[in-house]
This record gives sequence, C-alpha cells and structure tokens, in this order.
Amino acid sequence: MPWRSASVMDQRIRFVLEAEQGFHPISELCRRYGVSRPTGYKWIQRYEREGLEGLGDRSHRPEACPHATPPEIVARLKQLRRHRGWGARKLRKVISKEFDAVPCVDTVHEILRRAGLIKTRKPRRRRTHPGPPTTPMDRPNAVWSVDFKGEFRTGDGKLCYPLTVQDGFSRFLLDCKGMLRIDQTHTRRRFDRLFRLYGLPDVIKSDNGVPFASSAIARLSQLSVHWIKLGIRPELIEPASPHQNGRHERMHRTLKAETTRPPKKDLRAQQRRFDAFRQTFNEERPHEALDLETPASVYEPSSRTLPSQPTEISYPPHFEVRVISQDKTIRWKSQKVFVSNLLKREYIGLEEVGDGLWSVYFGPVHLGWLDERDYRIMDVIGDRRRL
Repeated sequence: MPWRSASVMDQRIRFVLEAEQGFHPISELCRRYGVSRPTGYKWIQRYEREGLEGLGDRSHRPEACPHATPPEIVARLKQLRRHRGWGARKLRKVISKEFDAVPCVDTVHEILRRAGLIKTRKPRRRRTHPGPPTTPMDRPNAVWSVDFKGEFRTGDGKLCYPLTVQDGFSRFLLDCKGMLRIDQTHTRRRFDRLFRLYGLPDVIKSDNGVPFASSAIARLSQLSVHWIKLGIRPELIEPASPHQNGRHERMHRTLKAETTRPPKKDLRAQQRRFDAFRQTFNEERPHEALDLETPASVYEPSSRTLPSQPTEISYPPHFEVRVISQDKTIRWKSQKVFVSNLLKREYIGLEEVGDGLWSVYFGPVHLGWLDERDYRIMDVIGDRRRL
C-alpha cells in the first residue's frame, strides 16, 4: 500500500508496531507499505534505539563538506564586519593578505548574511503593464495625447519643460506651454484651461512619468484621479515604448527643430516662439495624414463641457459599492482592505468574477482584484501574473 503524504508518521508507527508483533515477515510488510527492505529495517532500528522520536524526518544535510570555508576564515570575517562594517569585496581583499586561499565575494556575502551581519533589502516590486493602448482615434476628442518634451535651458540658464497636448485624430496641437517645473498643480491648471476652451475628451493618453502616473495602485496619480472624476479615462502606453504614442513623438520632432535650435533668451521669449509654432502647425501647415488639410480645418471642440463640480461616480446595480475611509481602507466582510492613499473618501465598485474573487473599479478604471483568501487587492499592474 502506498504511503500517504498527509500521515507519513502514522504509517511509520504502524509499520514498526506490526513488525514488532511478528505476524508478518519484514519483506511482506515492506511490500504492503511500499518501501524498500533497507528502509524498513532502518525504521525498526531507529525505533528500537530512540522510540517514536526516531521515526521523525531528519535533515539531509551532510555531516561534513570538504569545500566548506575554514572556521578561522569565517571567524575573521565576522570580526572584521563587526568592527568596520565593510562589504564583501573589501573584506575579501583584507583577508587575502592573511590567508592563502580565500572564498569568492559571493561566499563572503553569504557567510555574513547567515551570521545576521547583513540586512537583506526587500526586493523592489516590479510592475508589469496591461498592454498597449487600444482606444481608436476615429474622431476628434476621442483621444488626446500629452507629454513633456525633453527639457532644455533657455539663454538665461533656466530649464524649460514644454507641455504639449494634441488631439489624436486631427493632429490639432491644443497646447504647447513652456513650464519651469513638472508638478501636479500647474499641469492640472493647464488642463482645466484646455477643458474650458475645447471641452472634455474621452481618453487622455500619456507615458508612465509624473504627473500622469505614479507607483500607486493601477499607476493612478492625483491628476489622473481628477480626470476620472470628470469622466475622462487615462490611458498609459507601455514603459520604454514611445512608438505607441508615435503621432505625438513625430510632432515633438518638428517642434524641437523649429523652436529650440537655438533656444530663446528667456521663458517668455521662448513661449512666444511656441505660440507662433502652434499657429503655423494648426492653421497653415498641410498635414499628409489629413489629405494635406490643416489640423484646424478638421478639429472640432468637444460637446462635453467642463462641469463646475465633478459629478459623483456611479456603478452598475450589481456592483458592491464601498467608500474608502480616511485610513485608506474599505470594510469587506469585517476585514479592513487597503486600497490607496489617493482615493480617500472616494467610492469604488466591486464586481464578483469568481468564487471569492472580485474585480475592483474606480469609475471606468480597473484597479485590480480583491481576493478573499488573503483580503488584499491584487494590483492590475503588478499582480496580473498571479491570476
């Protein structure tokens, strides 16, 4: 009979007890329990010497290793580490002057780690990406693309960060603003100005840099949360994939050639050049992708206007809706589940997609999955591989 992994100790005890009674030969018992005769005799001898304790599992570690680091070298490494706090490379260099054969750097590091003399760093979380953006640019304001063109210094030595916003369908350059810094506040103000002038798009596509994304759940940022509350869905290209925003990058190439070589003496003069470029790009320069029409002749403002106050996000009736408390968590079956600091006092929706598995949404944005086995939200960007 085969051994059952759930009760290995019980099988061993039963084996030695039957062998002690002597009703069956050892060879017959070994066949019944599915073990070899040497193993059967080993359990009998251990039981006779040590009792039931002798039937437990023992370490498979060898009693001696001819390649082990000599104890005097180990002791010297511990001594040097305690007094000097040097790393493995420096310690190996020091002991090479005292001993003929010394271990490699990795072995020195492992000796120090086992002795508790090195603090192991928590591995950095590697975030994956849900994939390239897929929203079609089939009409004006379906997708706006945004990016900060590479910074450069104006004549007075100050850095200029050009913020550019473009409509994906018409190639209409909505904005080209030279900024002194990249931050959430000034970028949000600039976008609110664009929303008042041109209305709201359906999607805003950007890269994964600040202020458009962060390391929070689903790479949300304060700016993208503001957009979602206005009914705009943020869309991120994959990291190190500027070709997924190729129309915008091609515009940047023309912008750089015509406005930054050479740069103007200060930001005000540089902005006048940006404004002149935008005027020419939108209303005078024919675009080949538009059958040589100008972007201004194709673009139309959005019918969705900027509301005075963001509307409350609603969810389908079959969703479970929870509000994120001040401590950044929601209550779920008497358990606290951490969500995000960015979404305090916001409502999220949960849709059951499996036994104890719920999809978590903030508006139209999928944040991840709530697993009732451990009551934590698996980020849609980072934990997707666990599903």
